[in-house]
Amino acid sequence: MELDMLTAISPVDGRYRGKTESLAGYFSEYALIRYRIRVEIEYFITLCELPLPQLKTFDNGLFDRLRDIYRNFNETDAARVKDIEKITNHDVKAVEYFIKEQFDAIGGLDEYKEFIHFGLTSQDINNTSVPLSIKEALEEVYIPQVEELIAQLQQYADDWKGVSMLAKTHGQPASPTRLGKEVMVFVYRLNEQLNQLKACKYTAKFGGATGNYNAHHVAYPEFDWREFGNRFVSEKLGLEREQWTTQISNYDNLGSVFDALRRIHTIIIDLDRDFWMYISMEYFKQKIKAGEVGSSAMPHKVNPIDFENSEGNLGIANAILQFLAQKLPVSRLQRDLTDSTVLRNVGVPLGHGVIAIQSTLKGLRKLILNEQKLEEDLENTWAVVAEAIQTILRREAYPHPYEALKALTRTNEKMTEETIHNFIQTLNVSDEVKAELMAITPQNYTGV
Repeated sequence: MELDMLTAISPVDGRYRGKTESLAGYFSEYALIRYRIRVEIEYFITLCELPLPQLKTFDNGLFDRLRDIYRNFNETDAARVKDIEKITNHDVKAVEYFIKEQFDAIGGLDEYKEFIHFGLTSQDINNTSVPLSIKEALEEVYIPQVEELIAQLQQYADDWKGVSMLAKTHGQPASPTRLGKEVMVFVYRLNEQLNQLKACKYTAKFGGATGNYNAHHVAYPEFDWREFGNRFVSEKLGLEREQWTTQISNYDNLGSVFDALRRIHTIIIDLDRDFWMYISMEYFKQKIKAGEVGSSAMPHKVNPIDFENSEGNLGIANAILQFLAQKLPVSRLQRDLTDSTVLRNVGVPLGHGVIAIQSTLKGLRKLILNEQKLEEDLENTWAVVAEAIQTILRREAYPHPYEALKALTRTNEKMTEETIHNFIQTLNVSDEVKAELMAITPQNYTGV
């Protein structure tokens, strides 16, 4: 079968391609090749700017033509790299040979081609390309979607700030709250963790075969290659160079990024489950789209499938992110190859993450607030004002107020407005305090 959305093995590139296509420019094989070429070209230009004695003659006009190799890179070019790889059986070496072909096409650069990939090992390219792709994918695709989710939640928090709601702790009726405040909890949590994600370092390994600039130093001992690497990684790639490494990245900071993503996803899972429960409690109805089917057997059903889809995808994303964060920093001696195949999967959890965020947004935007049901639940649960009454009685130094309210409310008899008010009238307190207690209702006992 030819590969397309119907024959793809992974739903990330199949069923959900429409939601994940924006990530293809960062994590596809095509994208990885393009990032590698970008690093190689910028490295060559930086050698010219050093300058190495043999590379003094280049100017900005040539640099623009060199940058066009990756700026104008297309799928035909990527296919050519893959053809070269069939011969080399080495993906980064195939990139080097492709760039040499491009130098030939530009013309007049034959004597400079050996300064492509000069003194480097494959991981100098991989361990700059991959964190750069992750950084740009997060900044340009993932974070804007999280911010869109936060903005939607903020709007609901504002819209519903005056809507009283029965709280549930341990699944049981608890002191009333406001719906807008409960949504605001998620706004706050997501903002906090998003700020932590934005504060994460994006670091790269760049130091030759075993991290010591051996080849660079033996060829040109007069240059400070560590300073060169720091400047190249920072100024040309927007990353931070790891100062002490083996052949590969330490991956510790990349692990921090993955952990930060997991915390964001965990909050969204919590959100998904809460709104799923609110729908089951009939606090929300859902907008019905003509032609949609909720169940193959039960025509009446409108299922909260968007929140369920999100929860499932976030579970997969977090499982992979946890594995990445735990596996990548561990490598035998100066390196083994296990990180190579693992790194090719860094886009998968982000794919599941953006699928989930879009599903959560879809679910949120289908909600119809059912204020009547919220009001009914409050009116049917007058026992929740017991906390308010006993607290005021404590203030008044009333003897054993908690125990008095416990005896009243901890029964199987239904507490009503009448039950509570009759109890208040039996209390040995002033008329002013009784009036204060009588004014408390499940609807207005919602704090600040």
